[in-house]
Amino acid sequence: MEIKDEKLYYIGGVVRDELLGKKSFDIDLTYDGDAISFAKNIKDAEILRINEPFGTVKIKYNNEEIDIASTRSEIYPQKGHLPVVEKIGCSLKEDVLRRDFTINAMAKSTLTGEIIDYTGGLEDIKNKKLRVLHDNSFIDDPTRIVRALKFSVRFGFDLDEHTQKLQESYLANINYDMSYKRLQKELKETFDLNIWAAFDKFVEQKIYKLLALQDFSLPSYDFSKLIEEYKPENIWIIYIGLLPEISNLPLTKAEVKIVEAYNAISLSSDAEDYEVYKTFKNIPIESVIMYSVKNSKLVENYLSKLKDIELQISGNDIQSLGIAPSEKYQQCFDYVLKEKISSPNMKFEDEISLAREFFSIN
Repeated sequence: MEIKDEKLYYIGGVVRDELLGKKSFDIDLTYDGDAISFAKNIKDAEILRINEPFGTVKIKYNNEEIDIASTRSEIYPQKGHLPVVEKIGCSLKEDVLRRDFTINAMAKSTLTGEIIDYTGGLEDIKNKKLRVLHDNSFIDDPTRIVRALKFSVRFGFDLDEHTQKLQESYLANINYDMSYKRLQKELKETFDLNIWAAFDKFVEQKIYKLLALQDFSLPSYDFSKLIEEYKPENIWIIYIGLLPEISNLPLTKAEVKIVEAYNAISLSSDAEDYEVYKTFKNIPIESVIMYSVKNSKLVENYLSKLKDIELQISGNDIQSLGIAPSEKYQQCFDYVLKEKISSPNMKFEDEISLAREFFSIN
């Protein structure tokens, strides 16, 4: 990024991550004033998109797409929901004071490289502390509690004492009229990291109360290792789907299916391999991993030994034996499958022999 100006700043996470020596996911730029007017005056820049109400602009410059935001102040007319813009082009100090934590409220000049720190973010990074900017921070936006959890496990930071008290106070008196779409976004970002310590803190600090009124205990089995090994697509729902109540979240059809399949699993603790295979084979792998909190041995055995077992014979093969299609086909498949689960290295010819045996064909 080659654009430099005395009023143009890197801001938020990109500054924090540079100070921590970490790769930043996003590069945020803020112009101290009207970013749209500034962008229109950049030589050789192409305006791609303008959002007047928020004072933001996307440009293309030197074949790079760049987002620039105007400094702005915000208010929360409805606590727990999206803020509204109060003023476009406010001072840089006013802009940073609308943010969540001190470590995300620092700016860096694109012209000089100077760090602008109005809130003590540098000191908090040094002390590995997460500190809100004002006492109503969680009241305005309770999703910041989950953001704090995410940052704590990503960076190894802890809430400072006052912020901890503010969090505890809010969780003891939650306003459930909140933006669950925003809450889900933060939960997904947090638990997609697949860090068991995040779930531990989520439960121990009672952050789960943002969703569930019932008490919830941390499972004794750490399934993060299974997630790492088998790489399911929907990681976050494996964690959050265990809660007794998540109906407020705007889940996708796939996520709903995962939770429903998990809740429908019914297996005895000493279930045979065939029953385990038939139960787990046609449900999402996420649901299977979730079930490890109830019986890790069954899940580990399925994933390591049973999951990839497949019959080679088909209905056409049975028909070629002179057997007309009927419901007995499925009974035959189950008959062969039981044997193959006991002998996974069984070849196609062995399966055909078992099919012949099932239909009493000499």
